[in-house]
Amino acid sequence: MKLLIRPAPEVAIKSKPVRRQQMRHLRQNVRKLLARLDPEIIVDGSWDRVDVDVPESRSLEGPVVDALLRIPGISTIQEIVAFPFLSLDDVADKTAAAYTGRLDGKTFAVRVRRNGKHDFRSIDLERSVGAALLQASPGARVDLKSPEVLVRIEVRDDQFHIAHRRHSGLGGYPLGSAENVLTLMSGGYDSSVAAYLMLRRGIRSHFLFFNLGGVAHEVGVRQVVHYLWDRYGASHGAKFISVPFDGVVEEIMGSVSHRHWGVVLKRQMLKAASEIARNNNASALVTGDAAGQVSSQTLTNLNVVDRASDEVVLRPLIVMDKETIIGIAREIGTESYARTMPEYCGVISQKPATRARLHRVEEDEAAMDPEVLVRAIEAREETPVSELLETTTTPEDVDLVKTPGVRDVIIDVRHPAEGEQSPLQLTGNEILTIPFYELSRKMQELPANRQYLLYCDRGTMSRMHAVNLKAEGHGNIKVYAPGS
Repeated sequence: MKLLIRPAPEVAIKSKPVRRQQMRHLRQNVRKLLARLDPEIIVDGSWDRVDVDVPESRSLEGPVVDALLRIPGISTIQEIVAFPFLSLDDVADKTAAAYTGRLDGKTFAVRVRRNGKHDFRSIDLERSVGAALLQASPGARVDLKSPEVLVRIEVRDDQFHIAHRRHSGLGGYPLGSAENVLTLMSGGYDSSVAAYLMLRRGIRSHFLFFNLGGVAHEVGVRQVVHYLWDRYGASHGAKFISVPFDGVVEEIMGSVSHRHWGVVLKRQMLKAASEIARNNNASALVTGDAAGQVSSQTLTNLNVVDRASDEVVLRPLIVMDKETIIGIAREIGTESYARTMPEYCGVISQKPATRARLHRVEEDEAAMDPEVLVRAIEAREETPVSELLETTTTPEDVDLVKTPGVRDVIIDVRHPAEGEQSPLQLTGNEILTIPFYELSRKMQELPANRQYLLYCDRGTMSRMHAVNLKAEGHGNIKVYAPGS
C-alpha cells in the first residue's frame, strides 16, 4: 500500500527554509509513529509531500491510516496506486478500472497534477480520463464545479499514480516545529481540550497538575494526559508534573479574604507554573480558561491573575462556550474522562470577587507565608508521560455509609464557614470538625481503634480525601453519604 500525504496549507505557504524545516519535522514524526506499527514501513518525501510505502505482506491499511489521521500538520492522506507512464490511453484505462462501480449515477471531475517535462497538457489527460470514465460508468456525469467524486491523478516524470481514497487529516503544524509550553491540567473538559488544541498547532507540551484533592483526582488526570499524548503527541516526549498544593490551599484559607480565594489560588498556580516552565524550557503557560465561565475568569480577574507571572499565558478556549468545548472533547475522546473526573470544590467562596483589585489581592497575598509555595514547588514529582500508566496505582474503592454505627466518628471536612451555615446534626454519634486542608495532619492524632466517616455536602471532597487517607495506610476510613 502506498500513501501520499500533503501538509496543511499553512505549511505549504511558508518560506522555503521554514517549509523545509517543517516538512522535515513532519517526515520524522510520521516515520517514528509508523515504526511502532511496523519498522519496515518506508517514509520519504520532498518539500511538498510525504510518501509512505507499507509492505504489501502487512495487513496494516486501517491502523496506518488511523495513525496518520492523528498526526498534526497533515492536510490530506491519499491511498494511491503507482504505475509507469506509457500513454494517455493507458492512464485512462487504468483509472477506469480503478473506479469501476464507484461513479455509477454520480457526478465527478478529474484533476491532474504534473511534475516534469511531458508532451501533453494536464487538461489533455483530464479529458482522456474523463471520457473513459463516462464510457465505463452508467449514469455518471461530469461536474467541474462541485462534483460528488473527485478523481485525482498525479504524473511525476515517467511515473503516475491514481488516488483511490482521500482522508482529511488533523491540520495544524507538525509537532515540534514550534516552542514548548506548559499546560495546566485539571482533567476536566476545558484543560483537556486546551491541551489538544496546542498539540494540533504543533506545539509540544508538558503537563502540570496541582494536586488539591488527593490520589483519586491525580489518577484520573494521569489517565487523560496519557490518552492525549499517546493519541496526538507521541512523536515527542513529554513530562507529567504533579505539585502537592494542599498546603497552599490551607495557607490561602487561613490568610486571604474569602472573596479572593479563587483569584489568589490561580495566581499561586501561575507563580509555581512560571518557575517550573523555566526549568523545562517552556516558553508559555496554557490554561483552559473561557471568558466569564466562572467568577475567576472575568476579564478583570484574568488580568489580575496574569500579573502573577512573567510568562505569556495562552488561553485557546477564551471565546468558546461550554457546549462547543464539550463537543470537541467528545470528538477527540476526552469526554468520557472529563465526565467522571472528581470535581474539587474546596476553594469556593460564598461571594467571590468578580472585579478584584490588584493592589488588594497583593495585600492579601502579602499575609501568606511564601515558604509554603516554595515547599510545594520543591516537592513536585516529574514523570515521563510515556510511563504514566506503568506508575499509576488505582486507589481502593471507598465504602459509602448511609447509616453510621453508634461508635462511628463523623468527621465534617467542610470549611468552617460552610459548617456554620448548615451544621451537621446527628443524635448519637461523635462529630469532629476537621477542615479538609488539616485532615492529613490531624488524622495522625486520632485513636486508630475507631472508625471514621468523612462528610461534606456534595460528597466529592469527602470521597477524594478518604481515598487519599486509605492510600496513606488509614484502613479505618469510610464516607458518610446519607443521600447516596
